[in-house]
Amino acid sequence: MCGIAGVYGGDRSPEGHRELIEGMLRQIEHRGPDEAGCYLDDRLAMGTVRLSVIDLASGSQPVGSADGRWWLCYNGELYNYRELRRELRARGIRFRTDSDTEVVLQAWLTWGRDCLSRFNGAFAFAIYDSAAGELTLVRDRFGKRPLFVARHGDGWLFASEMKAFLAYPGFRFSFDPAQLASIFATWTPLPDHSGYRGVEQVPMGEYLCLRGDRVDRGRWAELDLTPGPAPESEAAAIERVRAELAAAVDVRLRSDVEVGVYASGGLDSSIIAHLAAQRQPAGLRTFSVEFEDARFDESAEQAALTERLGTRHHALRVRDEDIVGAFPAAVRHAEVPAFRTAFVPMYLLAERVREAGIKVVLSGEGADEAFLGYGLFKDALLLEAWDELDEQARLDRIARSHPYLPHFSDEGAARRLLGLYRRFTEEHLPGLFTHQMRFQNGRFAVRLLREAADPFGPAQRLVAGEPGYVGLGTVQRAQWLEFRTLLAGYLLSTQGDRMALGHGVENRCPFLDPAVVRLAASVNHRFGDPFDEKYLLKRAYADVLPERVLAKGKFPYRATDSAAFVRACPDYRDLLTDRSTLDEIGVLDPEFTRALVDRVFDGPAERVGTKENQAFTLLASLFWLHHWFVRGQARDSAPLRSGLRVTDRRTSMLPA
Repeated sequence: MCGIAGVYGGDRSPEGHRELIEGMLRQIEHRGPDEAGCYLDDRLAMGTVRLSVIDLASGSQPVGSADGRWWLCYNGELYNYRELRRELRARGIRFRTDSDTEVVLQAWLTWGRDCLSRFNGAFAFAIYDSAAGELTLVRDRFGKRPLFVARHGDGWLFASEMKAFLAYPGFRFSFDPAQLASIFATWTPLPDHSGYRGVEQVPMGEYLCLRGDRVDRGRWAELDLTPGPAPESEAAAIERVRAELAAAVDVRLRSDVEVGVYASGGLDSSIIAHLAAQRQPAGLRTFSVEFEDARFDESAEQAALTERLGTRHHALRVRDEDIVGAFPAAVRHAEVPAFRTAFVPMYLLAERVREAGIKVVLSGEGADEAFLGYGLFKDALLLEAWDELDEQARLDRIARSHPYLPHFSDEGAARRLLGLYRRFTEEHLPGLFTHQMRFQNGRFAVRLLREAADPFGPAQRLVAGEPGYVGLGTVQRAQWLEFRTLLAGYLLSTQGDRMALGHGVENRCPFLDPAVVRLAASVNHRFGDPFDEKYLLKRAYADVLPERVLAKGKFPYRATDSAAFVRACPDYRDLLTDRSTLDEIGVLDPEFTRALVDRVFDGPAERVGTKENQAFTLLASLFWLHHWFVRGQARDSAPLRSGLRVTDRRTSMLPA
């Protein structure tokens, strides 16, 4: 795993070119602290900071073709690189290293962009044809690894993290009010959004090709969630699930360094821990977060699992003051507004993992999206069938939709919620029927902003521009939205990649293996009760996991939000209502901001609801983003600790 950065186009001196790329890599050295390298010519400066995981001795980057024409900077892991290497060798390709990076390069030289459909991995990379002066930027199919671009002056900037752009002379960040409104409303940046003017993401499964002034964009991977043929029986489906997940774990354990597992105590990570423990007889190391606040703590389930598996377990106990203390640094790595604080404990846990000498961890992300684990999917089923159900059936389904929420757990509570559900049986936001109820909390947060004319417009345009979206079933539309928004935009990035790579730790997600996602689409709701979430997963591993884990049901990973700031650092009240800072930020409504902060700090914590908590966390993160990015305080001026290896081809491989 690595970080990449570069500049395409423009007119710079040789020394200025090198200083520029070194400065950009310096900002993201945490992603790859083991070594750094760059390639320079008259059109391009690009480089990599490397986290050495595969081929520690000879896997340095950038890697070039034998004739010096092609150059690759690669951030990620290609899990099926061994199989592809064998296939390429059979075609006569000779390899100089044992790295997956060289497999990516040789696959591109052999098959061109068609190679991407053969890749099973988590990656973002830049590949450059120095003879044609053509640069192609590519991102993996599920958006596991970040890739940002910005048009600036007479050139393009690109990087794994936006903070690298701070090293470019004259570059300045400024908030984009329309994008902020969308983020506040839908909880996450949309696939091409960043929250800042002039900065965009390469969306999941897409590429961007630059050649002189020409810009080509395209999608290489579709998100296909249409159900395929189902196995003949439940027993056959269970065997398929076991086989595909075992294969996904097998390829993700490929590493020249030790691999650990995040074991939260939930079903998904417990399955991954079980499979990894089977394959590491020397003793698997597992890591988890424990919370001082019992409402969020899963330490009992973690203990039951790790005792059953016999892992060497490391638990990090997190208090309110830990969340508040690490919040600014975690926001610096997140780079975008966050609607909950749960990413902060993951930042602290990654620090503990790296201190333990682990560079790679497996985790359970993607299981809820692939196997329909969220209450949102049950809500979609209920709302779709609403007119066909009598009142008692509606009450029963409401009570079963979110068993972990006290206000959903009995018939009396469910009866009080009938009116809420009835409001959303019609589509008020075209294309977003399945997410209207969730987005109500976002409507409240949007009131923090001065400009928010159409906060749901970008999400509506996203689905309207997807040709196959309207043909999906109701649950599949909800699933498509989860993959394209919250999974890629928050869970895999803010809470995942950014927090882990902030300490040089790579996370791998077996549930997001393409074969696993395809299988899930074929077995979901074909067997068992659709209101018993992840029915087949629980049946498949019922004989190996603790009953406590299996019986618990869905319990979303959360942490203390606004109450942590009130209890641990009341000075935040003054910080978030400072008039001069509010004026400087410019995008916030001062009156609503002060009213929200007063409500959080003056009222009892139990009276602060979900929507207020989300709005408060978005507000606090925006303040720190202003500090780090708009004011430019995220810029790191320390020299690269690993030094910089330079390949300078300024006078060669250019057309006459």
